[in-house]
Amino acid sequence: MRAPGRGVVTAAASSDSAAPPSTASTVLALDFDGVVCDSEPESSISGWKHAAEVWPDVFADASQMDRVLEGLKRTRPVVETGFENTLLARAILENLPGFSVEEIIADWGALMPKLMSRWELDRSEMVAGYGAIRDRWMEADLDGWLAPNLVYPGVAEAVIEAEASAHSDVFIVTTKQARFASAIMEKKGNLIIPDERVFSQTVSGAPKTDVLLDLSANAHKGARKIFVEDKYSTLVKVTKCPGLEDWELFLVDWGYNTAEERAAAEADPRMRLVAVKEFVATLEEAARGGAK
Repeated sequence: MRAPGRGVVTAAASSDSAAPPSTASTVLALDFDGVVCDSEPESSISGWKHAAEVWPDVFADASQMDRVLEGLKRTRPVVETGFENTLLARAILENLPGFSVEEIIADWGALMPKLMSRWELDRSEMVAGYGAIRDRWMEADLDGWLAPNLVYPGVAEAVIEAEASAHSDVFIVTTKQARFASAIMEKKGNLIIPDERVFSQTVSGAPKTDVLLDLSANAHKGARKIFVEDKYSTLVKVTKCPGLEDWELFLVDWGYNTAEERAAAEADPRMRLVAVKEFVATLEEAARGGAK
């Protein structure tokens, strides 16, 4: 491994800074949740915990928790940032009209601002509050917090091989707060990515397209560039961004996406739908310096 060890909750230094220069022949930009880690069980529980803190009277009946968690599991494909689980938890708990699971999946981008306004919420406060729930949980019971964060079988091993090679540089580009992603990678996957190569959109506010443009500017001339996501909508944004035409776009079939989104990716000439086997093979080739 090229990176030094780190403390469990150390924030990544590059979450709001420029990408370091890369001399590798392959640059791999990986989303975290839905690509490396299945965080749905933990993020859903944290959503319930946060909601109970924000609205203690509304969430007084703990017997509803299992029903809400099941709804959060079904709506996980729409979540971009962790605190959205908190909003979804209340909408599901209260069975709000116009907010069925099907309606949420179909149009969450339009529905979420309505809930923020309805409940008079501030995004930065919600992000901080959701993160604080996780921080306290980690401090009180690190193993308990880590347990429902599951690293996808085969994925971490492939990323470790790519990260250990001088032929490939691995970057994490995520909406998750960096300290949580780093803790999961290290403790659950034995995977350590240097702090300067972990980009947290939640912290920086920069869209993933800006991170990819920065990575392009700092990549070795002629390097192969691969962006791996589980969010079809994010890949669509990349296809529309000038300057990112030479990025290969992978949509993973094991992440938080729907059958319709996977079909759309297969039909898009800019995208490639990949299974774990193909993902692993690509990273193994990159590690050998022959990914093509």
